[in-house]
Amino acid sequence: MRRRGSGRGDGNGGIVAVNPYHGGGRRELVHRPKAYGFDTGFVAFARGWRDVREEDRGVLWEHLVLDVLRTAAGAEEVCYWSDKSGREVDFVVRRGRGADAVECKINPDKFDPGPLSVFRSSYPEGRNFVVCPGVTRTHDRRAGDLVVRITGCSGLMAEMQ
Repeated sequence: MRRRGSGRGDGNGGIVAVNPYHGGGRRELVHRPKAYGFDTGFVAFARGWRDVREEDRGVLWEHLVLDVLRTAAGAEEVCYWSDKSGREVDFVVRRGRGADAVECKINPDKFDPGPLSVFRSSYPEGRNFVVCPGVTRTHDRRAGDLVVRITGCSGLMAEMQ
């Protein structure tokens, strides 16, 4: 039996492809999946890391958040969003007619709402999350015209179920 939501046990060596989310916008990237590896030794090797530096933490955090999302929401529901101008939302989870947007940040104060605002101009229905390590109490914060929910992995898991 395949474990839902894990890159392990998928028969692909722990590599997971995340497809782009799109709704027909001309400026959206629609054909380029992103690959995530769940063997941290492999990820470090593939990126040429000998030591994990401060700037590498965000990449590893994104992998962990993806694993949580795949467990909570199901692998088929997790995508990412990007446009031709280079704006990106880390993860998008399909929810009926809407889509929840998930940004992964080591520090919630470094969150830039610009790409999420562009995404929401095309896809207004759904919740906005910023997932950060060490956040034990989920809370809402205004970021420009958006309300984002700042949470940790356990809070995200609870929100997605």
